Amino acid sequence: MGLALGLASANVASEDAAVPPVLQAQLLAKVAAYDKNFEARAGERAQVWIVVRPGDDTSARVGKAMQKELGTQATVGGVAHDETLLAYPGATALADKIKKSKVAIVYFAPGFGDQVGAIRDALAGGDVLSVSAVPEHVPQGIVLGFDLVSGKSKLLCHLGQAKKQHVAFKAEVLKLMKVYE
Repeated sequence: MGLALGLASANVASEDAAVPPVLQAQLLAKVAAYDKNFEARAGERAQVWIVVRPGDDTSARVGKAMQKELGTQATVGGVAHDETLLAYPGATALADKIKKSKVAIVYFAPGFGDQVGAIRDALAGGDVLSVSAVPEHVPQGIVLGFDLVSGKSKLLCHLGQAKKQHVAFKAEVLKLMKVYE
């Protein structure tokens, strides 16, 4: 079983999700409950936005797969949820939309390697859990990601950015994560 999810279009550098969307969805549904601020952020029904890069076939494919897999989860972080697939409108516009719509989680499909810095900066000061399909995005400032280490899934967390986005993971889950500052 290959884990590589294909190549991006010629316009965007290739990025792969190290962990299949089915496992990412299961992990995200569980780990969100360990964010001390998640329940307040989510309210009665958590809004989860899955952002895809326009023109990137891999991004679209992974985004749709993640939407489908999250839809099979009874709850995310212990809360009922809705998933929305969204074409990336740019970092500042996305941050504005997130604030206005009270989005609890924003998930980035592959294809955002050149945008992670702008996304990180735009989401700082907001109240949202950012998640990436691509493990390399976490050290650059996405709060949560997934990787495979020796064939086992590993959670990744950018603790500095988590604080800037009002995400506060409990110590018991942080012990299980590879943490970046």
